[in-house]
Parts: sequence; structure tokens; C-alpha cells
Amino acid sequence: MSWYILAVIPVLGLLVFVHELGHFIAAKWAGIRVDEFGMGFPPNIVSLRKRERGGWEVMWFGRGSSVMDTSNIQNPFGNASEELATPPERTLYSLNLLPLGGFVRMAGESGDTVDENGRYDEGSFAAKTAGKRIIVLCAGVFMNFLLGIVLFTVAYGLGEPMPTPTAVIGSIQANSPAAMAGLRADDTVLAVNGKAVKDFNAMSTAVTQIINADKGKDEHIPIRLTIQHSQQSGTQDVTVNARVHPPQGQGYMGVGAKVLTMHYPLWQAPFRGIAHTFDFIHQYLSIIGKMIIGAIQPQFSGPVGIAQVTQSVAEQTPVVGWWPILSLTAALSLNLAIFNILPFPALDGGRVFLILVEILRGGKRLKPEREGLINLVGFALLLVLMVVVTVSDLMHWNG
Repeated sequence: MSWYILAVIPVLGLLVFVHELGHFIAAKWAGIRVDEFGMGFPPNIVSLRKRERGGWEVMWFGRGSSVMDTSNIQNPFGNASEELATPPERTLYSLNLLPLGGFVRMAGESGDTVDENGRYDEGSFAAKTAGKRIIVLCAGVFMNFLLGIVLFTVAYGLGEPMPTPTAVIGSIQANSPAAMAGLRADDTVLAVNGKAVKDFNAMSTAVTQIINADKGKDEHIPIRLTIQHSQQSGTQDVTVNARVHPPQGQGYMGVGAKVLTMHYPLWQAPFRGIAHTFDFIHQYLSIIGKMIIGAIQPQFSGPVGIAQVTQSVAEQTPVVGWWPILSLTAALSLNLAIFNILPFPALDGGRVFLILVEILRGGKRLKPEREGLINLVGFALLLVLMVVVTVSDLMHWNG
């Protein structure tokens, strides 16, 4: 397994952090008390919480505590327990062991009351107006949408990789069939088995068709390429013994396309980033619509599938630059935004839907127990879906 698969940790970590940061900032703006901002899920590794009189209270593995004191205030008459006491309204920032998500735990998020008269705590989520609650719930989606624009903008700013207009070979794997046949970087492939090809994709398609037609007969299939060496006018035919079962990422012949980097004026990058974002969302929603009506088969990827794709894309970074990994991260961020805004229980969109129902009922809220049950059922269904998708990803693992 390639170490590039570890790239999935910062990629997913960034998406989750930005999403939860949106909820956190909006909650603070709305005057909601945030009890905890957590990255990952328990068990806990380390937690920080600001002390009232300066410095930070540090807790390791959810046990014990130590203090990084940045305060110059001295209290020779206070005892240790008083010094470490932290008001409950101060946010706890935690880093947890399971890097599969994050959370912002707000007071009164489940609609709990604080007194016998059913009155909400002023600093709780439940005490805020429907409009403010909707803003807080949608803030994570907005931040992922904004991150998609930023990443696409940066990608265009650094340069967009473009294939050459002809079938030019950019790289050759060591000990591959192409290397054995004497092919070199910057060679141009003009024809495959006598059939002219206009670009690298056409060449790859032609080779794949030949392999599929003869697959199962031999381990190697001879393919005749008509090539032109760089800075030479003549052509020659070269026979490549293509592999029927190549190593992952090397292809049948072991060649890669030559990639050119298209640079744009700096002022154009934001406009291209915004346009790319909306184009992606349009295509994504179109695919969802086709899946709903049965025009295409539903396809989902969980953390395992995302890790595989991230590994493959990260491996291209040293060759073609930052475009692939930035574009993938932007696409995943937009995926997360769209998925979370769906009106399904336990998702942000599902909770917004319940608030809209409350508005339609003239401000009459669902009972906390009923809302909790709805979200619990939704969460259970999502968990089952994740397990099924993960099993499917593992079954198709080819790493």
C-alpha cells in the first residue's frame, strides 16, 4: 500500500474543520453557548479550555489536567481547585482519536429545557429565533461551499494541467513494456496497429480495445505503434508487448501522457473558480436527479473509497502539480455541502426542515423527545448506509 493514502487525513480533516468552524462562528454570532468544538470522535486525546483568569487548562486522554498559565495574576490565597475551576460557559476544544468527523456541541441543541416551567436558557440553541437557528445549521454547508470556491481559485491560480493536442508520451515506467520496446519521453504516437490516433486519450482507448478483444489468451499482447521521435521528421514502427494485467497505476504499456500547464492571469482565477464551482454543483445535482428517476445506477463512496481516490490523485501531484489534489478536495467539499443540506433526519438539512415545519405550525415546536427520535432514526439509517458502502469499497479494493 502506498504512503500516499495518508493524504486522505489532511483532506478530510480540512473539510470537517471548515464545516464545523462554520457552525461554531455562527453559534457565537447568535449568542449560543458552545460547550465543545471537537475534531474527530472519542476517545479523547487532548482537550483545551481557556481559564477565566488567563492561561489554558489542558486535559490529556480525558483524565487529569495541567495548566499552561499565561497570566501574570498571582493568587497566593487561592487553592488549586479554585485555580483550575473553569466556568461551564467556556468552550472546550478537543482533539479525538477517530479522525472520521467532528462536532460542535451547543447548549440546548436537542431542545432541552432548564427549569420546571419549560423556559430555555438564554444562551441555548433552543432559545434562539427560527431564523438564527437556520443560519447556524446552514453555516457549515456555506463554509464548505466557500471552501470549494477558494480551492478551485487556488488551483486555477497555480495552473491547470492540459493534455497535449497530440499523443505525446510524457513518462515511461521503468521495466515496463514501453521501456523494453525503446520508447522515450516526448515520443509522439501517430497510429496504433495502423489506425491513426489524434491524441493520448485516443491512443489509450485503441490499446484498451485491443487488450479487451484478446484478453484471456496471453499475458502479453503485441501492439504495433507508429511513432515519431522528438525533433525528428521520420517515423518508425515499434512493437510493444503490452501487459494484460498491469500493476496498479501503470497501464498496459507503462506510459503516461505529457501534460502542459495552462497559466491564467491572476485576476481570472477567482472568476474561473466560481464558474467551476457552479458547474460542478449543476452536474452533481443532475446526477442525483438521474439516480432518483432510475436513469443511472446509484453509486456511493465511503471513507475507504475516498481514501483510494485520494491516494491515486496524490500520486499524480509530483508529476502534474497541485491541480489534482486541490480539485479533488474542492469537489469533496461541495459533495459534503450538498449531502448535508439534504432534508434527511440527522443531517443539517433535516434539522432545517423541522424548523420550517415549526414555522408552518405557527411557531409550535415538536417535542424534544419526538425530534430526538426522528434524528436518532435518521442517524441509524446513515450509519447502516455507511457500513454497507464501506463493505462495498473494501470488496472492490485494488490497492
